[in-house]
Amino acid sequence: METPLEKALTTMVTTFHKYSGREGSKLTLSKKELKELIKKELCLGEKMRESSIDDLMKSLDKNSDQEIDFREYSGFLTTLCMAYNGFFLEENQ
Repeated sequence: METPLEKALTTMVTTFHKYSGREGSKLTLSKKELKELIKKELCLGEKMRESSIDDLMKSLDKNSDQEIDFREYSGFLTTLCMAYNGFFLEENQ
């Protein structure tokens, strides 16, 4: 039986692959794919402007290949988890 943490990990991986490869490599997200993932899968995506997504793409694309690979994506998720944790800590003080 899958634990809640394993389910969360599975969801993060399958979400990446749900959007990757629609254009270009099946192992990376283009800017368009990243934008679609953010807008459809994250509440904050509805509020992000195009320029914010451009800035996010630049900051995530560590090797400057104009694509987000799984390592870069997982770094993004780690940053989000840290922000959520910070919010959780602030609410419980």
